[in-house]
Amino acid sequence: MGRWVPGARGRLQRAAFELFAERGFEQTTVAEIATRAELTERTFFRHFADKREVLFAGQDALAEHIAAALADAPDDLSALDAAVLAVEASAEILGGHPAGPRARQAVIDAHPELRERELIKMEGLVAIIAEGLGRRGVPAAAASLAAASAVAVFRMGFERWIRAEDGASLDGCIRAALVELRAVTAG
Repeated sequence: MGRWVPGARGRLQRAAFELFAERGFEQTTVAEIATRAELTERTFFRHFADKREVLFAGQDALAEHIAAALADAPDDLSALDAAVLAVEASAEILGGHPAGPRARQAVIDAHPELRERELIKMEGLVAIIAEGLGRRGVPAAAASLAAASAVAVFRMGFERWIRAEDGASLDGCIRAALVELRAVTAG
């Protein structure tokens, strides 16, 4: 095996998800992930702090992408519409096919400590969006409410997308969730 192997991070992620599906998250070791990827444990630890990080590795890039989309949102949008537009941009990062996110979510859903980590990640998105709305001049309370609502819309849309059998798009599922939120609040 050479010193540098291209695509190591992706290979490690694929190997981890395969093993999580075959054996379960708790029964899978870092050594097994590295072996399946035909890499060393040392290489694994160059890319990930532990096996949980394989599941959450993209969260910083996702948050940055959402923040950038919010900053680029048209000025005439309401706080909620700007925040939802920002979370819709997640589709560019998460891709067009839900198989990978579906497998990831199945692992997270099966483990309380991973669900907790996922909730912390969602609260981090709320904070980032609220901060971005604040920079747009939205008062703090309204920014927090719009951000929390947008993340709730994202979560509902994401859940629908990974469970959809009809090839629905993530951004389409997010927009449908926003329509439902508006219907609930209109009554």
